[in-house]
Amino acid sequence: MAVMAGLVTEPNGRMAPAPISAFVQAVSRARSWLSVRHSLPAELLLVVGLYALYESTRGVVAGHSNVALQHADDIVSIERSLHLFVEASVERSAARLSGLTSALEVLYLSLHLALTGLLLLWLHQRRPSAYPFFRTTLLLASGVALIGYLVFPTAPPRLSITSLDPSLSGVPLNINRGLVSGLYNPYAAVPSMHAAYALVVGAALFLQVSNWGIRLLGLAYPVFVVLVIVATGNHFLFDVGVGAFVDVLAAAGAAFLLRGIPRRAANSPALRVATIADRTAL
Repeated sequence: MAVMAGLVTEPNGRMAPAPISAFVQAVSRARSWLSVRHSLPAELLLVVGLYALYESTRGVVAGHSNVALQHADDIVSIERSLHLFVEASVERSAARLSGLTSALEVLYLSLHLALTGLLLLWLHQRRPSAYPFFRTTLLLASGVALIGYLVFPTAPPRLSITSLDPSLSGVPLNINRGLVSGLYNPYAAVPSMHAAYALVVGAALFLQVSNWGIRLLGLAYPVFVVLVIVATGNHFLFDVGVGAFVDVLAAAGAAFLLRGIPRRAANSPALRVATIADRTAL
């Protein structure tokens, strides 16, 4: 490839500006990298790095409390106009059962990353040909979510709904303090990534497992997560809908990025596509 006066001669003989050519090459390398399963340490480094970036938005939007509260009020108005505002009723119902809200809070804090991480590990080890798509979908969804948190900070119901329904004051969940506060963004409610990740986990289980019992659990898991995040006052149904839309965009983006990329690594002996016997055994 020759460089002349700021132009780059491509292999096809065409001349392209150097910055554009560099961008195209970077995109091509990224597509190639994303299209295969890499070593577990490399994949872990990528996921941890993204999660650190994901959580760093807390410091950017933490001061937008008034805007976040206004956005929450706007969401309530939209849901009420559509007769979908059920968050207050769900929270009250959960609070009536002793200990239920506390148990759901534990699940809210533990299921999100734990099951998503376990799914990625299982796909990495047992479904190497499927792993790149689901990993890339999660990465893209997280990237889109970052944009949402920055441009549309929104208070969750437990921080906003009390001004609309005094009977819900004193919601016990408070993870915006102490050490945990450094890993938590109180106004990162839209989109709901708990719901978005749960949908990806459920879809992966349904599509990649042949056991119908586990496939049905995959279908039920996103519904259960929605119940958890609503009953604990952490998300509106609006947030869930936006999270699902983000998943659709991310899956389409992943399919586009991985389209037409050779699966050399996936077809190598070390990363061979799962056999029918593997699929039968999970």
